[in-house]
Amino acid sequence: MARKKTITREMILTSAYDLVVSEGFKSFMARNIAKAMGCSTQPLYLEFSCMDDLKRAVIDKIQDYLRSDVFNRHYTGDPLIDLALSYIDLAKNDKQLYRAIYIEDHFGHEAMRRFCYELGMERLQMYPEIQQLSERRKKDIITGNWIISTGLSALVSAGYLDISQDQMVQILTAQINDFIANDRFHSNDKTPVHQTLTRTSDTRVRPQINIR
Repeated sequence: MARKKTITREMILTSAYDLVVSEGFKSFMARNIAKAMGCSTQPLYLEFSCMDDLKRAVIDKIQDYLRSDVFNRHYTGDPLIDLALSYIDLAKNDKQLYRAIYIEDHFGHEAMRRFCYELGMERLQMYPEIQQLSERRKKDIITGNWIISTGLSALVSAGYLDISQDQMVQILTAQINDFIANDRFHSNDKTPVHQTLTRTSDTRVRPQINIR
């Protein structure tokens, strides 16, 4: 009679996900996951062909969580603004997960970039006034929105900016309306503007303030 498995694929995936949420991707190693589960690394490689396989599963789980629980929140009724406010709230209220996904960049940045763009495009399609715009212009709107949202996220989560939700809505609304009305980036589909502008790095400029 075959022995019943005591450690399942879902248990491993949950443990790996929890580790990322609590400590970030920097701790994503087989021995750390096994230690958290109180077992050897053998069950991990029995259920997953390699660590990259487990990483992809964790990214999928993170994306499912973001889509269903984080980016599905309603604040104003405006689809793109609600998405941006959800992103800002993630940075403010779940700093470790936000850092793991959007700043540390240990792996999966391309998958997360595509995921965020696809989600942004889904929301943008709900605006009747953008239907006649080119795909490139639509991407520019999402890029501009992401830039503003990331800036607000960084400042609000670090405590550098005291701003109300109404004020954030005004800023986001101005950006969306401006980009719909004007071709701000003058980019074309062959340039890397959407890749370079939407990658969040941990390289931060820290202003020097002289107090006299």
